[in-house]
Amino acid sequence: MATIGRALMANPRVLLCDEISLGLAPIVVRGIYAALPKIKANGASVVLVEQDIVQALAVADRVYCFQEGRMALTGKPSELRPETIHAAYFGT
Repeated sequence: MATIGRALMANPRVLLCDEISLGLAPIVVRGIYAALPKIKANGASVVLVEQDIVQALAVADRVYCFQEGRMALTGKPSELRPETIHAAYFGT
């Protein structure tokens, strides 16, 4: 959270977050995900790289799933199911 705060001090137009839930306590992850819509509302675009499909879908405007460097799936969260994303990501 401190890293995100430090990045926001620069008033970025785009905030890139890579695996923001990795290794964190669930309560911390909830706090971070609760802050993402507020960050977007303040005018910053957020690019989120995340394997926690459920969390990512809850805050995403658009989903891009890559497998082996190629786009395997794209769409709006309302159009996609976690199972579909999982299959595109793992190639099953």
